[in-house]
Amino acid sequence: MPAALHEPRRHDIDALRAIAFGLLILYHVGMFYVPWHWHVQSAYPAAWLEPVMVFFNQWRMPLIFLVSGLAVHFMRRGRSASMLARQRLKRLGLPLFFGMLVVVPPQAYVEALRNQAFDGDYLAFLSRYLQLRPWPAGSFAGAENGVTWNHLWYLAYLLLYTLVIIPLAPQLDRLSERFVQLRGTALVLVPLLPFMAAGLWVYPQFPYISHSLIDDGYAHAMFGCCFIYGYLIGRDRALWAHLAALRGWLLGLGVLSFAMRSLLARWLDTEASGAEGLAWLFSVYLNRWTWMLVMLAWAHHLLNRPMRWLGWANESVYPWYVLHQSLTVVIGYYAGRALLGPVVEPIVVLGGTLLGCWVLTSVIQRSRWLRPLFGLKPGPNATSRRQPEAATGSS
Repeated sequence: MPAALHEPRRHDIDALRAIAFGLLILYHVGMFYVPWHWHVQSAYPAAWLEPVMVFFNQWRMPLIFLVSGLAVHFMRRGRSASMLARQRLKRLGLPLFFGMLVVVPPQAYVEALRNQAFDGDYLAFLSRYLQLRPWPAGSFAGAENGVTWNHLWYLAYLLLYTLVIIPLAPQLDRLSERFVQLRGTALVLVPLLPFMAAGLWVYPQFPYISHSLIDDGYAHAMFGCCFIYGYLIGRDRALWAHLAALRGWLLGLGVLSFAMRSLLARWLDTEASGAEGLAWLFSVYLNRWTWMLVMLAWAHHLLNRPMRWLGWANESVYPWYVLHQSLTVVIGYYAGRALLGPVVEPIVVLGGTLLGCWVLTSVIQRSRWLRPLFGLKPGPNATSRRQPEAATGSS
């Protein structure tokens, strides 16, 4: 029997994974109401929401990749490299392929309607979409490729990082032995060095995160680094206890780092080189890494215990992730056309997204055929029965 089965269940990692994806869903609903480029946007912008979105935008996806790296660290126990690779190809690749052909097209359709790039019904759009031919520029996000993965880009990146890290695992295990020895200030500052290097030398070459996998160097430098950090943190009990002990100090540092970043964004030319550029990069990456540490520390302190909702969350978080953005975009588009007003419309968009995810996930969980298409094992409640794997997350 694998050694991992004798280890205590890491409830905090389960909970942190659910919280991270919950924040992602709320963030995408928020994207409908801030003046940033997105697939569709409301006629009732909420200016107060923008600083909140800026705060979460700094570390929401890096945290998800860090938690995903943690998951791979745990899943390696008791599995051969080939077994883990096959499992990840199935659990990530199949939902990505299915999502691009079935789940994502509705949001591409309403975006094409909004951009006046298409005026037919959905079946006509889907027939054209499934021909896999490029669309005119500006039809919808990813139109130049014929099909798009939109928010499911995370699955493609995660699959790539996992397949890359598997053969490097022995070397990373040795590096992990040194990484987990970091304490106090070193735990905050040493991991910033790769981030700073990416900001100085990679970002100028790839200043736009494209989510296109091929020409997305800065995204790979950032998210790949967070994924590796998650793997390196692993299961070392002394490091996790140290993080929990530092939770108050880290929270204070997180508040200060965000304040510093916000002030420097006003005072400095963020595109400048030299001392100003270094100060700006340091504030950005200090804030990003500190808040990831804050989430790890407080989750381990508060949530590493059995909680009734965790079984449901483990079984639901993956389908919710796959489904949520299509629901938000489609509901937002048609709610916007109805001119419901600045109070009713957000309730409809958020409530419709949550209700739609809950109803559809309930259907998916009961279907042996649908479950693998959304990253779940074929049998009902398989994830909750296999506690050691559930504790590492299935992302």
